[in-house]
Amino acid sequence: MSNRAFAHDVAAPRKGRRPLAVAALLLAATLAACSSDAPPPPKPGPALPVRLATVRPVSGSAMLVVSGTVRLKRETPLSFNTPGRIADILVREGDRVAAGQVLARLDITSLGAAQASAQAEVVRAKSDLTRLEDLFKKGWVTAPRVEQARATMAAAQARLRAAGFDVGLAVLRAPSAGVVLSRPGEPGQIAQPGQAVLTLGEMGQGFVLRVPLADRDAARVKQGQPATVRIAAVGPGALAGQVSEVGARGDDGTGTFRIEVKLPANPRLASGQIGEAELLLGPAEVGAPLMVPATAVFAARADEGFVYVLEPVTRRVRQRQVALGEVGEAGVIVTSGLQPGEQVITTGIDRLRDGQVVQIAGRAPAQVATQVAAQVAAK
Repeated sequence: MSNRAFAHDVAAPRKGRRPLAVAALLLAATLAACSSDAPPPPKPGPALPVRLATVRPVSGSAMLVVSGTVRLKRETPLSFNTPGRIADILVREGDRVAAGQVLARLDITSLGAAQASAQAEVVRAKSDLTRLEDLFKKGWVTAPRVEQARATMAAAQARLRAAGFDVGLAVLRAPSAGVVLSRPGEPGQIAQPGQAVLTLGEMGQGFVLRVPLADRDAARVKQGQPATVRIAAVGPGALAGQVSEVGARGDDGTGTFRIEVKLPANPRLASGQIGEAELLLGPAEVGAPLMVPATAVFAARADEGFVYVLEPVTRRVRQRQVALGEVGEAGVIVTSGLQPGEQVITTGIDRLRDGQVVQIAGRAPAQVATQVAAQVAAK
């Protein structure tokens, strides 16, 4: 076979495969052209700088400043035991008195007459009992008759003791050293039993500051805890007080609980002065409502709304629905939907969307990531 024939035979099969190769090249070019026409994937935008707030219990440990009134620890209203006309009141408001000092007297004309009558009854009953006992010895009267005379005698003696007790209480004496706080009674008035004639503040028990607290605040105050008290009438300095009493029942009218703060001795203290006490409220109980800043809530409707919660690891925000409570100056109470310690976004709410990456304003991303990783590790 000649060389030309051999070359022809070899080239013939290659000539037959050429259309397939060309078609493959054309298909690849077409696909490349199509892929070059598609838009490139969007580049992630820069992280939006935001500010955060940590979700905390609404009643977490906090300092509360509340106003109250200075009172003596024991302020006792004094009254007579029986009705009668007030003969004399020997003290005025503000007077210092000693223990046992006479403060007021009743006109004892009627009381003296009642005592004399009771004394006469005793004399008569005693005479009857003596006569009947002699007759019983002679057998002229029965034993029940003598027993009845003895009972009459005992009753007369009891009435005499009661009359003497009333006469004794017709003189009003100071139960202890103190100061006269008020004098509602006046000479010539008819005093009824239990009607306050004088109010005496006992100096031996010292002064207290009485402050009203709401029930949820009173539950977080403990007896014996320190308190800082400021009273303008005493001076610009602060007094170191101590909670001495926590009321066990709320006031029927206001619903508040009375807290008493014992004050140190100071000669400038007086009942009725106005003061302020700084009380450190203890931590809230488990399950207490949470609070977030009002700027963190959006799309609020009725008692529901939304917040953006930060995912610590990814630095993305997630939209979450929450149940809302009262709105106050400190923020909005959230009753469900959040957990203590979570962080919510408080700025740029209108520019956020669910899943967006954010950056905490004022900190570099690396710093944020380091802090978040530490928080996650601590949990």
